[in-house]
Amino acid sequence: MVVNSFKRGIHLPTRKRATEGKPIEQVPYPKQVVIPVNQHFGAPNRSLVSVGEKVVRGQKIAEGVTPGPMTVPVHASISGTVAKIEPRTQSNNTEGLCVVIEAEGPQDREEFFPPLDPFSCTTEDALTRIREAGIIGMGGAGFPAHVKLAPPPGKHIDLIIANGAECEPYLTIDEAAMTAKSQLLIQGLAIVMKITGVNRAVIGVEENKKSIVPLIERELRLEKFAGDISIGLCRTRYPQGGEKMLITALTGREVPSGGLPMDAGCIVQNVGTLIAIAEAFYRGKPLIDRDLTVSGGACTTPKNIRAPIGACIKDMPVEFMDIDHARLVKILFGGPMMGTAVASLETPIQKNTSGIILMTREETIAEEEGPCIRCGRCIRNCSCSLSPVIMNNSLEAGDLDYAVKAGLLDCIECGGCTYMCPARIKLVQRFRVGKQRLRLRQQQAAQTAAVKK
Repeated sequence: MVVNSFKRGIHLPTRKRATEGKPIEQVPYPKQVVIPVNQHFGAPNRSLVSVGEKVVRGQKIAEGVTPGPMTVPVHASISGTVAKIEPRTQSNNTEGLCVVIEAEGPQDREEFFPPLDPFSCTTEDALTRIREAGIIGMGGAGFPAHVKLAPPPGKHIDLIIANGAECEPYLTIDEAAMTAKSQLLIQGLAIVMKITGVNRAVIGVEENKKSIVPLIERELRLEKFAGDISIGLCRTRYPQGGEKMLITALTGREVPSGGLPMDAGCIVQNVGTLIAIAEAFYRGKPLIDRDLTVSGGACTTPKNIRAPIGACIKDMPVEFMDIDHARLVKILFGGPMMGTAVASLETPIQKNTSGIILMTREETIAEEEGPCIRCGRCIRNCSCSLSPVIMNNSLEAGDLDYAVKAGLLDCIECGGCTYMCPARIKLVQRFRVGKQRLRLRQQQAAQTAAVKK
């Protein structure tokens, strides 16, 4: 097969060996889950349950405060009693309202939707099922899946891309899911093709996972709704799993500055999202479980797991998940490049949690920043062809407008520039703060305009 790629990017030690090829193991149901009411990019949700109420696994427990497309509901991941509804620290290190459910009774009680044939129902009914199942992008961003599958008029989509690149070090859950659930992956991809009216799709896989290609090819031959689905092999290079990079590698197209994948005629969905879509139609199952990788030097039992949404690592039995607390110095939700460091093992697993990395001192870098030496490594290796040094200088000078002109809003925050910087300047963190300052300025401008009116 031809191996595709994009320009620039970096080669990282993959550190996947600890969980590579391992099956997905079901976590024993915890005694308690902490389910954030808001787990998606969009308008806020409100709780539908009250303290003391009995809930069943799969029951809707939160939905949008006001009706609108940018909301997805949240469902109970275990059966039990609502013990608390209170703010808790989430994986983004902010406090958000959470529903705390204490397990009670047999966990085989479920409140799922009736199965729905995606090839005979209307497009509206299909999008409603995806929304009501609470499905969001499971690659990390948490964008509502039903919104991505309904591009606005005038946007011509001719290709669906299943993102199985999984370029972050340590993480192997997408590979494990494609291995164990290849049929569901193909079914989910076929459903998305039916909804969007697109007759061509590509499954993007990095070269270090080419061993699963024959398995997917076999399912493609067996699946009667497969259509024109092929596999695109990509070079193992970070951040190959970024939407823009994957589109360029597989099609040669470039997403324009400030644009989205649909501006290049593509819709990109993570393989986990596609599997969840298939389960929502054929099993009626809402998104209440999350497959993820738990690894790192401080994890003595690294593995790929399936856990109820809201479960915490601290509540998992030692015989299932053993942690060397004496060596644990950093907890990451997500991969080491784009993930978020959290303060506690009590942080709940969310819909977009692709992995939890338990790192030792030897695996982390805690060096002080030095002065920029103008070496240009950040520019040469930027996957988006930006100038991180100019963006950083502009932000330090307080010139937000010039930082935007230099490409601040096109930065995907992959962390490649920070990784390559010999001065150990925390560039990505600066860019994240810069974007926050820009959003705050825009909000203040909007409020001022509203007052003048």
